[in-house]
Amino acid sequence: MFSWTAPPNPIMLPVMRSRKPGMWWGAAIEAPDPAALARFYSDLLEWPLVHEEPGTAVVGTPGGSYLVFQQADGYQRPVWPPEPGAQRPMTHLDFQVGDLSDAVAEAVALGAVVAPDQPQETVRVLFDPAGHPFCLCLDTD
Repeated sequence: MFSWTAPPNPIMLPVMRSRKPGMWWGAAIEAPDPAALARFYSDLLEWPLVHEEPGTAVVGTPGGSYLVFQQADGYQRPVWPPEPGAQRPMTHLDFQVGDLSDAVAEAVALGAVVAPDQPQETVRVLFDPAGHPFCLCLDTD
């Protein structure tokens, strides 16, 4: 089973030579409707929608990184679990939660769909409104 704990002092982590402390970083996610998908994650995580323009919307995170949602012409929903010949997910987001049932209910109320295949007892795989899989992971500590 996957388990990860955040480093106790993230400032001590090595950085790329061209990066300076305080520079932002983010993950870009393709979507057929970037603004709608950004609002979904903003509402789900209670993180602010910090920028929106045609074809792009950005959600800020508490740590100063960003989730950037970008317009993708010809977008195809990924298939999970993967099937031969189908569009595969290229990445997915994981979020640690204190109450798995409550977190799933909140996500579903905002438009997520619970995946039929659930490989772990302490993790729930869901699909966001654009079909990207994401995981809600129970805090077991």
